[in-house]
Amino acid sequence: MRLDKYLSDMGAGTRSELKKDIRKGGAIIDGKVVKDPGFSVDASSHVVFKGAVITYEEFAYYMLNKPAGIISASDDDKEPTVVDLISEPKRKDMFPVGRLDRDTEGLLLITNDGALSHRLLSPKHHVDKVYYARVSGILADSDIELFRDGLVLTDGLECLPADLKILSVSEDEYISEAEITVREGKFHQVKRMFSSVGAEVLYLKRLSMGPLTLDPDLGPGEYRRLTPDEMAGLEL
Repeated sequence: MRLDKYLSDMGAGTRSELKKDIRKGGAIIDGKVVKDPGFSVDASSHVVFKGAVITYEEFAYYMLNKPAGIISASDDDKEPTVVDLISEPKRKDMFPVGRLDRDTEGLLLITNDGALSHRLLSPKHHVDKVYYARVSGILADSDIELFRDGLVLTDGLECLPADLKILSVSEDEYISEAEITVREGKFHQVKRMFSSVGAEVLYLKRLSMGPLTLDPDLGPGEYRRLTPDEMAGLEL
């Protein structure tokens, strides 16, 4: 591929900026200064740009602990997005795998691997997604059975069977805590499921998605690259 595209893909700058810097001698390829932005390079080339080694990677994978108040999108003209939280130089084609509501926190995978995203989100694969929820309302064993049987919501949406685990119930505060495992991801689904049994979600956090579990050391808004074990779990 072209040298300027290689560098642009790796987040080193815009194509116009890179062309100027390359022509000024800012790129060294396999030990030689190259001033042609169209010079052909590949993943095996040793590329140094403005003193930094730039290693090409076709795909990148980040685990993000999404904070509340940030939208799950690649870019937005008015508001910061989850991709904007990845502050290190990165590919321009990164996107979140699935969406979390603006006020929902927790695990979000950021990548540019479209095939992986399809595997994790495709309805036919039924990938487990586990959430922690704090709700206004008193959850009971009867709700566990309703979730297990597959809820039919007020608008007619038929939900796949889901696992509800009640963690605590405070009758005085009229608050319940629970974990819910769903195998699909329809619009506001978890909130709508709780609403159908008379409980309003006050706080929602995704804990895991398929083989990925949120790193407890990541605070809201923090991220890291996936580990080799996590990559293996995703069959990458």
